[in-house]
Amino acid sequence: MERDPCVYILASGRHGTLYIGVTSDLMQRLYQHRAGMTGGFTARYKVHRLVRYEMFGDMEGAILREKQLKRWHRQWKINLIESENPHWADLAVGLGFDPLAAGGRRNGS
Repeated sequence: MERDPCVYILASGRHGTLYIGVTSDLMQRLYQHRAGMTGGFTARYKVHRLVRYEMFGDMEGAILREKQLKRWHRQWKINLIESENPHWADLAVGLGFDPLAAGGRRNGS
């Protein structure tokens, strides 16, 4: 099975609640988050908008980056997001996902 290690940042909205995660399959993980299948923090706080992701050559590198980002101050995370995504656009739409409905969940759920 081909793996594509990735660190991703989800947000509830612009300057909203942030979630940092790591996965070997970004598309599957996004689907799970957007469908509310993951439960927990992201479901409770409606954190479904993909605002940044970084691809890695191996899972070890991705996990190290995730741990680094989780230690960062909130403002550093915001600066990182805004360095490439100043309007906090939902990057998942560019990956083929439907736009999120106003409540933060994808349309039709």
